[in-house]
Amino acid sequence: MTKPNIKIKADDINVHYGEKHALHHIGIEIPEKSVTAFIGPSGCGKSSFLRCMNRMNDSITGCKVTGRIEIDGHNIYDARVDAVGLRRNVGMVFQKANPFPKSIYDNVAYGPRIHSMTRNKAELDVLVESCLTKAGLWDEVKNNLKQVATTLSGGQQQRLCIARTMAVQPEVILMDEPCSALDPIATSVIENLILSLKNHFTVVIVTHSMSQAQRVSDYTAFFHMGDLLEFGTTEQIFKNPVHERTKDYVSGRYG
Repeated sequence: MTKPNIKIKADDINVHYGEKHALHHIGIEIPEKSVTAFIGPSGCGKSSFLRCMNRMNDSITGCKVTGRIEIDGHNIYDARVDAVGLRRNVGMVFQKANPFPKSIYDNVAYGPRIHSMTRNKAELDVLVESCLTKAGLWDEVKNNLKQVATTLSGGQQQRLCIARTMAVQPEVILMDEPCSALDPIATSVIENLILSLKNHFTVVIVTHSMSQAQRVSDYTAFFHMGDLLEFGTTEQIFKNPVHERTKDYVSGRYG
């Protein structure tokens, strides 16, 4: 079996929120063009580590991150790295859909406009349609692109946010519980979308759902009380975990 190319490499990552030591010496290598799921009990550090990968913790007062995270071999915590530019390359989809109070079209066009990614309206139109199509939303909204995005259903809003993230052509997409506020039908649509995203992006998803992790991810990392206890293929983590705590968690004995 060919060894996958590594997109993200973390080494000795520690996160402190004031006096609280939230993450302890995290090291992981995440393969490119794959879906990696972070699982574990509430408060175990999954989302804290996810936010380390696009430096969103920088904006939290009292938060201190030490260690090294490389994307394509470049340390994103190097003092010369511009966090805004980093977040263009490492997009984020949040637990609750957060469309701008603008039209559907303007939501997707927002990033390409501020980054001057297209030369004219025709190119922007093509990009907007492409992203909405990849997000599985084009056929539902193509006749209503001027509609205010906040009037869409929850599942549609989340797909719009994914389209908006794709529009700036990131290489990595981070997702923090993207289906937790959605009904089962909308969740299924988002999961199918996640599966298709790995053809173009490296995707990392935080989820509380064991079944969701099994359905959408290629690799799974199990966090427990600030430690990364185990990382491997999703099949190995769920069928043959090495650590006893991992076994207890994925089998539903606690959580």
